[in-house]
Amino acid sequence: MSRIDVRHFEPRDLAQIHAIYSEPESFANTLQLPFQSEGHWRSKIGATKEGFTNLVAVRGDEVVGQLTLEVFQRPRRRHAATFGMGVKGSARRLGVGSALVGAAIDVCEKWINISRIEIEVYTDNAAAIALYSRHGFVIEGTCRRYAFRDGEFVDAHVMARVAG
Repeated sequence: MSRIDVRHFEPRDLAQIHAIYSEPESFANTLQLPFQSEGHWRSKIGATKEGFTNLVAVRGDEVVGQLTLEVFQRPRRRHAATFGMGVKGSARRLGVGSALVGAAIDVCEKWINISRIEIEVYTDNAAAIALYSRHGFVIEGTCRRYAFRDGEFVDAHVMARVAG
């Protein structure tokens, strides 16, 4: 696999991001629903919103991953953020997720004074749990029956990375 670069989302990326989240494994491992339109993704990530940063991982002109970082806006929670991410099926386990998570951590801890990053991850998503653990996230708890997926309720871990 050639070099992976991370940059800010551009409108030209929209069709490729839509394709990523249309893959069954992508919507199964996130809170996204299947069969979302490109217009849904345009409204979700296309507009600039206070506290949101949208990153893409690219290999040449190909978008191979996307991450949305959200800084909490309530005054007593502005030190914390969360993110959601998807990686193209053909690019999984090739460093794309690590590049996106690393970039999000850098933005948070070096540029916007975020000292706590929180995420939720399904308990059966071992690859994602391992990825986040490698980046310093720890499991803080488990939410039972967290989300409805493919006809049944599934549990999720709450993980967080707290900067020194």
